[in-house]
Parts: sequence; structure tokens; C-alpha cells
Amino acid sequence: MTDTAVPARDRATATTSSAASPAAPHRRSRRDEGPFQARRRRLFWPFVAVPLVLYLVFFLGPTLASFWISLHAWDGIGEMKFRGLGNYEVLLGDEVFRGAFANTLIILVGVGLAVFVASFALAMVLRELAGRKFARAVLFFPNIIAPIVLSVLWGFIFQNDGLLDSALQGIGISDGPNWLGDHLFFVILLGLAWVNTGFYVTIIMAGVDRIPPYLYEDCKLAGANAFQRFWHVTLPLTWDVVATSAILWTISSLKIFEFLYAFGGTTNDMPPTGVWNSALFIYGQTFGGRTPPYLFGYASAAAVVTLLFLIVLVFLFRRVLRREVIEF
Repeated sequence: MTDTAVPARDRATATTSSAASPAAPHRRSRRDEGPFQARRRRLFWPFVAVPLVLYLVFFLGPTLASFWISLHAWDGIGEMKFRGLGNYEVLLGDEVFRGAFANTLIILVGVGLAVFVASFALAMVLRELAGRKFARAVLFFPNIIAPIVLSVLWGFIFQNDGLLDSALQGIGISDGPNWLGDHLFFVILLGLAWVNTGFYVTIIMAGVDRIPPYLYEDCKLAGANAFQRFWHVTLPLTWDVVATSAILWTISSLKIFEFLYAFGGTTNDMPPTGVWNSALFIYGQTFGGRTPPYLFGYASAAAVVTLLFLIVLVFLFRRVLRREVIEF
């Protein structure tokens, strides 16, 4: 045996190690593609190009334009006058904007909590109900009706001598509160909670329906009450649905406009500034008949602030609500 020869045992060890180590993945080149894969790759951009162009033109383009317009004083027709950050400085000192932004936060947090508490409560009740599909359709019904129609219906309920006042008089309360005068914003919050609850009940019930029934049966055998079953079974196993619903509500709550405008306003004017949110503030500074009118630069600054706040909020929510998906 020569000095360069390898012992048989070492050769066997090397062979075993080579067999145990994973082979390097083979990267397929375009030459290895079949005719179907090549044809599919060529069809990718024709299908993606049209939606991409629409997205750039109607979403990204106006967003970037809003940033640029917010740095100017512009009435939408005349020459744009550069103001730098002047619009933002005035905006931060505007009491109407600060009130509108505070109302936006109240809608986001207050109505959001009411919607999700009611949605989970209804989902748990309807889970064992025989006619849950019909009940789900009834709860979802307000989402297929135009918000203006819903606001008119809400007005019939809460107007002076309306349905609610008539019901209160029927139980002996003749001097009811002035709902549309002294409690307008509270009534709006109730209306928004009513309008949006059905949508999130439908989403959460879809998540609850995935949970195997035997998990609830095991909990009952262990003596767990309804809240314990919800806390230890329903909520963890539907957390991905809850996180997605929270993001959807965060985005939609900052865009609420029609219900507020139609319910709180009159035929000649917008709602009082005390019930404005950010969307109404932006509209009021442009087409809302405020004095001076058509402050597109100022309104764009308000839109940019709202957009940046939304981006930060969604980012934080995604970080806070991130959980590992529980497989079952």
C-alpha cells in the first residue's frame, strides 16, 4: 500500500458523508422549460401590465401629486404658489382640524371596540343557532345598502317625534333628549357601529366555523364557562382573522364620509364642524362651501397627514398583532 492510498474505513466514511449531505439544488434555466412554462412566462406581463398601469395612474400618481400640491397654495385653477411647509404649520394650529382628527381617533378606537365586541358576541351566539345562515344574512344586509339610505333611515329613528321618541313616549317618557342637537356625534357613532357590525360578524364567523366542534366539547367536559371557551379556544384559533379584520377596520374607519355627510348635514350645508372627521375636513376645505373656498393645497396637507398616520398605524398594528398561526 502506498503513502497516498486511503484506508478502506476512511473511504467508507467519506462515502457515507457524501451520501448524507444534501445535493445542491439544480436551478432550472430557461432552456429546461417546457413549451407550457415558456408560454405562461410570456403571458405574465400582458396580464399584469394593465392593472399595474391603472394602479400607477389612479392611485400612486394622485398620492404623489397630493404630496406636491400640499407644498403649494392652489385653488385648483390658477397658478400654484410654493409655500413649503406653511400649510402644515397652519394645519397643526387649526382647531377644526385637530377636532376632526380627534373625532377620527374616536371612530377608530371607540366604534372599533364596539364593533368587534358585538361581532364576537354575535358570532358565539350564532355558532350554535339553527338558523345562523339566515341571521348572518340579516346582519350583513346593511353592507349592501348605500350609506346615504342608511343615514336617512337613522334620521327617521332619531329625529324629533321620530321612532325612538314615539317608543319613549309609549313607556311614559314624554320629554326625551334632543338626539340630533345635543347628542349628534354620539348618534353618529351608534349608526357607524350598527352599519359595520354585520360585515365583521360575517368574517369572524367564517373563522369560527373552521374550529373543530370537539374542542368546545372538551372544554365543556372540563367545566370551562363561555368566556373561558372564548378566551382559550375561539380567540387563539381565529387570531389571524382578527388581525386581518383589525387592519381592514383601521383603513376603512379613516375613509368614512357618506354616512357622516348625509346624516349630520342639511340640504344647504355640511354637518357642524364638531362632528367632522378627517375626510369631511378635506372635503370642507375644497368643495364644502367654506370661506375661503377651494384650498386644495391646504386640504392636500390634511390628506398627507392622515395618510402618514394611517401608514404608521397599520405598521404598528401588524407588529403588535403578529402571532404564530396555530394549526388544528
